[in-house]
Amino acid sequence: MNKYELCVVVNAMLEDDARTAVVDKCKAYVERFGGTITEVDDWGKKKLAYEIQKMKEGFYYFIKFDAPATAPAELESRVRIMDGVIRYLVVRQDEA
Repeated sequence: MNKYELCVVVNAMLEDDARTAVVDKCKAYVERFGGTITEVDDWGKKKLAYEIQKMKEGFYYFIKFDAPATAPAELESRVRIMDGVIRYLVVRQDEA
């Protein structure tokens, strides 16, 4: 099991319940592919570095999890096509 972090930027124009549903779906995908969520960090609404799809703000969520090496590729393929997700990134966390 490796340690990973999924960063998801969610559309700021979504309602609260729709935004929560997007994050819950991401967490469900992590667990579906054999991962165990260790921490969910909600950074809230932040200004984007540059405009994406005519949006200037987004909600940032960081989901830390332990998973097998095959999980990130599966996770990215599912998150890529989700409605409401502006950007995403899965990174492996090295132990220092």
